[in-house]
Amino acid sequence: MSQGTLFIVSAPSGAGKTSLVRALLERLDDIQVSVSHTTRRQRPGEQDGVNYHFVSIETFEHLIERGDFFEYARVFDHYYGTSRPAVQALLAAGQDVILEIDWQGARQARDQMPEAISIFILPPSREALQERLIERGTDDAAIIQRRMRDAISEMSHFDEYEQVIINDDFATALADLEGLVRAARCRLSRVREHHAGLIGALLSQDERLK
Repeated sequence: MSQGTLFIVSAPSGAGKTSLVRALLERLDDIQVSVSHTTRRQRPGEQDGVNYHFVSIETFEHLIERGDFFEYARVFDHYYGTSRPAVQALLAAGQDVILEIDWQGARQARDQMPEAISIFILPPSREALQERLIERGTDDAAIIQRRMRDAISEMSHFDEYEQVIINDDFATALADLEGLVRAARCRLSRVREHHAGLIGALLSQDERLK
């Protein structure tokens, strides 16, 4: 079975990362988002094992000690981490995998898998970012201000990534994201692995052409 590609996608809260990735999954086959573990509370409408694997701090720290995380970080006073066995199994099955993680997790992931493609999503302005956070209607003013401060810190790491998308117009940003995934699937090494049969048939000697 040919190997899938790992995509690392990061963005400040409110930049539209989750919406873009969700829309991408509706347009492409053979690509999945890794379901992370977290110690934060489960929000209304979220499902354990679908949105996140919700675990206690004690359980999370036990998994850290066992070396079960591909990457992990502490964000907004909560742990977030990606299961190493789960990611490796998906990649080995030929699935492309997206990690929606912050810059700290991205550094760890790139250290362990340098061939991963890293993408950072920026908002068109600070004002637009704040408006999006307010429109969510899930946080009070104090939390929004904290998220804005953390967003500025997060955005300062954008130049650690290979690719950068500015999410001003959603359709354009989605097309950019899809284009990056499709381009990765056209790399020589990927085509050789995924289409070995076709290449062999195209290059084989045909007695009828002699």
